[in-house]
Amino acid sequence: MLRRATEHDVDTIRRLRNQQANRDASVTSHEISADEHAAWWTKASADPARRVLIYERGGTTAGVVNFFDIEGSTAAWGFFLDADGLAARGETLPAWIEVMRDATSYAFDDLGLDLLTGEVLEHNTVVRQMNRRFRFTEGTPQTRYADGREITVIPISLRKQDRRHQRTS
Repeated sequence: MLRRATEHDVDTIRRLRNQQANRDASVTSHEISADEHAAWWTKASADPARRVLIYERGGTTAGVVNFFDIEGSTAAWGFFLDADGLAARGETLPAWIEVMRDATSYAFDDLGLDLLTGEVLEHNTVVRQMNRRFRFTEGTPQTRYADGREITVIPISLRKQDRRHQRTS
């Protein structure tokens, strides 16, 4: 389940984003300070072209989904999960599938998008494989420098007509 993030979620969002697994999969890999996070939240929560959502699983916060640069029928997105908590409960894979299904449904059904974009680090082969499962296509890799390291980022995109639909029983 996805719901809008509130002030009450700010510390949890930062804690999850700072988990090592999430830092390893992000363009910015440094630990986010309280001041840096507060500044981000102030800007993000007031931005009409952004939605910060909390992914809940079994009544527990299990991740964060960000939609940004929402303009007309396009937007970019990214997400991270409670890697530590989900792994401890043995729920990582089902949560990952669920959040991607819920997020793409939100993008196309609630936001009314025709095109959803994002990016993934080249070395993150597991995420790239899951993206393909959800029918995202990859663009031309780009080299960037972030947090003192060279990284290769691959743009991804999914068109509404190409998305996977939920199976009905």
